[in-house]
Amino acid sequence: MQPKTQSNEEPADDTLAERASVGDREAFAMLVERHYAFIHGVAWKWCRDRSAAEDIAQNVCVRLGFAIRKWRNESAFRTWLYRITINAAHDHARFIAREMRKVEALAVHTTALGDDMASYKPSHSDYVWDAVRTLPDKQRDAVLLVYGEELSHADAAVVMGCAESTVSYHLHTARKRLETLLRGSGDEQ
Repeated sequence: MQPKTQSNEEPADDTLAERASVGDREAFAMLVERHYAFIHGVAWKWCRDRSAAEDIAQNVCVRLGFAIRKWRNESAFRTWLYRITINAAHDHARFIAREMRKVEALAVHTTALGDDMASYKPSHSDYVWDAVRTLPDKQRDAVLLVYGEELSHADAAVVMGCAESTVSYHLHTARKRLETLLRGSGDEQ
């Protein structure tokens, strides 16, 4: 049986993942190199911060090194990688929230941020994505996968590990919540 290949005669992701799962370092390196921009792009869409996206992407690569041993080819490699990246983004967000609570507990005032913050004017898109990041995890994931990553409801369902109708429900609930959040912020656009 011939191994699966991509159009340019490089091994397919599934083939590389199978090889990497049994310790092939070259196959693992090829997977990371092939998918790093994808990982970073997904991480950036989740957090909208370059430094945080780099941290998340590097964390995903480390996690991938451990997780690849459990690769069983039960879904497409990229779908599996989405889940790892989303989990890393969630963990990063929880870490940031803990750190922010520490800062608040120490009563750090906004004056410590300096005058640069006073001149910053966020765009409509910033308001929307900031609001999306406040949604509960499942709603945020559904919105970011469907609208940020432009996945179909069916593909988002595979990544999220739920039914397509559940993705639709999370999107419906998220839209209602976002409408309330954005109205409350005075952003009527």
